[in-house]
Formats: sequence, C-alpha cells, structure tokens
Amino acid sequence: MANIKKYTKKDGTTAYMFNVYLGKDPLSGKKKRTTRRGFKTKKDANIALSKLLVEVDELGLRQNAQITYQEVFEEWFKQHRKEVKPTTVYAMESKFSHRILPVFGPHKMKDISRSHCQKAINAWAQELKTFNDYKIQANLVFRYAMKMDIIKRNPMDYVTLPKRKHDIDYNVELEEKKYYYTREELRIFLESIKNDDMAYTMFRLLAFTGARKGEIYALQWSDVDFQNKRISFKKTLTHTNGKKQLQTSKTKASRRVISVDDETLAILKKWRSRQIQRYLLLELSTPFKSDDKQPVFTVYNQLKHKMDYCRLAYLNEKLERIYQKNMELQKINVHAFRHTHASLLFAAGASIKDVQARLGHTDIQTTMDIYTHVTDEAKEKTAEIFKKYMNF
Repeated sequence: MANIKKYTKKDGTTAYMFNVYLGKDPLSGKKKRTTRRGFKTKKDANIALSKLLVEVDELGLRQNAQITYQEVFEEWFKQHRKEVKPTTVYAMESKFSHRILPVFGPHKMKDISRSHCQKAINAWAQELKTFNDYKIQANLVFRYAMKMDIIKRNPMDYVTLPKRKHDIDYNVELEEKKYYYTREELRIFLESIKNDDMAYTMFRLLAFTGARKGEIYALQWSDVDFQNKRISFKKTLTHTNGKKQLQTSKTKASRRVISVDDETLAILKKWRSRQIQRYLLLELSTPFKSDDKQPVFTVYNQLKHKMDYCRLAYLNEKLERIYQKNMELQKINVHAFRHTHASLLFAAGASIKDVQARLGHTDIQTTMDIYTHVTDEAKEKTAEIFKKYMNF
C-alpha cells in the first residue's frame, strides 16, 4: 500500500508526496520502491499514483523506471563476462566503450527506435570494415532486454546491413592499400633487417609460418621441434586488465602443428644462442629457464630486472621504426605478413585446404578471399605477358 503524505517544502509551502512498493526488479531481483514529490493537492498525488501503478502493471517495472541501454548493458555484461575468455571480455569492453555505449547508452530502452539503430549501423559502416561485429554485440543487449521483458520489440531486428564500398569494389581497395609482400619485396625487407637478430627472426617466422603475432609472442622453445622440423602454435599472448597472459588458442583450427624449412630452423637456433648470451651478459639470477617455459622472444624489463615476454605493441612499433630507417621499403602492417605467407603458398602451388590448415583458418571463406585476390593478380600478369609477346 502507498501512503500519501503532506509535507512542508524549504520555501515554507506545502505539497503532497507518496512512497510505493512496485515489486521486484526483473534484472537484479531486488525489491523496488519509488518516491514522488511536489504534488500541489492530494488529488494530484492520487492521480499520479494510480497512473504509475497502471503503467507498472501493463508495461512492467523496468519500463516505468525508464531504464537506459547503459543500465541493461551493465546487468547483462555482469553475467556474460563469466561465460567467455578474458580476451573476449577485453575486446567486448573496447567495442562497447568506444562505439556502442556512446550511441545507445544514455537513451531509455523504450525510446530507442529502428531508425536510431539504422543510423548507428550506417555510421559504423562508413568507418569500420567490421561494422557487423558491432551490430552483433549491440544486439546482444537488446535481446537480453527482450528476455527480461524490458522491451516488447527488438529495434535491431529491423536493421538493413549497408553494403560498403569495400564489398562492392574489393580489388580497387586492395590496389589502394597494399596488404601483402611479393616474394621479391619480402626478400628485400628481410635483407634490410638482417643485423637486428630478434626482429629478423620474428619477421622471418611471421612470413614463413603465417603465424599471428600473438602466437609468435607466446612461443616457447618447447614448441619448436628441431628434430622433426615442426612448430606447435597452440597458445597466444593476450593483454587483459593491464597484464600479459598466455592463453590457449581460441579455436580448434588455430591449435596446429606446422612444418618448418631448414633455413628458418637454422635462424631460430642462431637466435637461441644470442638470447642465451644476452641473459648471461645481463647477469640475471636465472640465466635461462628450462625449455618447457622459456619464451622464444624476450625483452629486458628494467623495472623488474628480468627478461619478459614482448609487449603486444612490440612488433608494430618495431615495424614502424624499420620503415623510418628504410624509406624505400614497401609498407605493410604486421598482419600482412600472414597474408604474405598465404599468398606465396598459393603462388607455389599449395591447395586451398593445405593453406587453411597451415594458417589455422576456421572458415575456409577466409582462405578463399586471399586465394581469389592472388589468382586474379596472376590472371592480370598472364594477360600482360601475352600483350608484351604480341606487341609487334
């Protein structure tokens, strides 16, 4: 029952108020009460109370409380983060804080329209290749709100995904943005960094194994089988809550063992000797760990006075410095060395299935996208060769 009371305001005038129990919050399960003040007459307070109780009865407690998208997200994320890996939590937090919550967060759930959702998707599509990922993440909160009976319809269900210029004219964009090295470009790049032993070894591995940079960071010497000429990629180094963490690879396809050529193994052996020398030179208390835990690539942490795994930005920063020193080099990003490996495998005659397995692609379409570009480029070269031959 609600009690309507008369009270005196600070300016000496009187008004009416009420406090009423509304039921249990569908998200938190806590009992919910609300207080309304400032009614001029008891009749006005009674009308407002009756209207409030009808709204709660018809629309539910949370609609009446006018819960925002931000509030639903916080309740949903509190549960969802327990069900996924820390790396996934980190990625989701980034997506929501940078893009999704600034668009939807302050708005009441009941006021977010189909048009609002469509405009958000259109804006993301203009800026991001992965805009559909943001749509999927944002939609998880709307679906949770539906499940909790906070909203009756999901406005995100009516969104039309726009086609980006990238999807319409893929080859044009590739021409504008280089995304892999040719065999000769790779040779020139590696030759230019040969004196930087660790960087040379890391970029050689990226280009000759197709590994992801997180997999390179996570490598331990026990993962390198020199005798059978194989490397196991089953871990990745991640950055969660300000700390570096080793985690198993996310998918079954990513956990793989691949063959390695003799020269790459020789480069790894040479780097291993240099690494041991560095430990001894620094006179560390533990010069070298056993192979089962010793990282292949380490940097000196001056604060902790020990060798540690590379920072996640290490390869990006190293590549930027390489390009600053060698202005003549063709510029690509770190991930493009993985594409380089795939492209050169296709050029060497490897099958699509072999490349998929070697790179650890779960979806063969990812492999096919690279294959399509490589074969299209090969067709263009064939046409050019024929044209030169026929030039009489």
